[in-house]
Amino acid sequence: MSALTLKPEHVLGLPPMDDIHHEFMRLLAALDDAPDAGQLPVLDALLAHTEAHFAQEDVWMDASDFPPMHCHRGEHERVLEVLHEVRRLAAGGDHGIVRTLVRELPQWFEHHASTMDTVLAEHIAATGYIAETTLDGLVTT
Repeated sequence: MSALTLKPEHVLGLPPMDDIHHEFMRLLAALDDAPDAGQLPVLDALLAHTEAHFAQEDVWMDASDFPPMHCHRGEHERVLEVLHEVRRLAAGGDHGIVRTLVRELPQWFEHHASTMDTVLAEHIAATGYIAETTLDGLVTT
């Protein structure tokens, strides 16, 4: 059983964002636990969730007029490029690349959550914008 979970210091006090982050980590843990032959469906679920997750944050950034939205979006775009490339390689039988993703993505997420997502959550709170989960495809806990 994977030890990957959302760390308390990455719970940002914005329930819709926190729920999305919990689900992201749950899917990473499921990918960590998946045998090689079962990686693709879990990777597909993680990819679909991450696309919806980032799209939801885009909605919040646009609606709250978040000043550094372009930098934040740029990180999301790079991560999605990596996820799509890992998916392509995994479909060709490269299970090791998925294991590398499972090791590396949580480190990126910890940094992203404690910097960019923290600033976004604080901005949303300061502006009084009511962040809600508005996109289909987001499974939250």
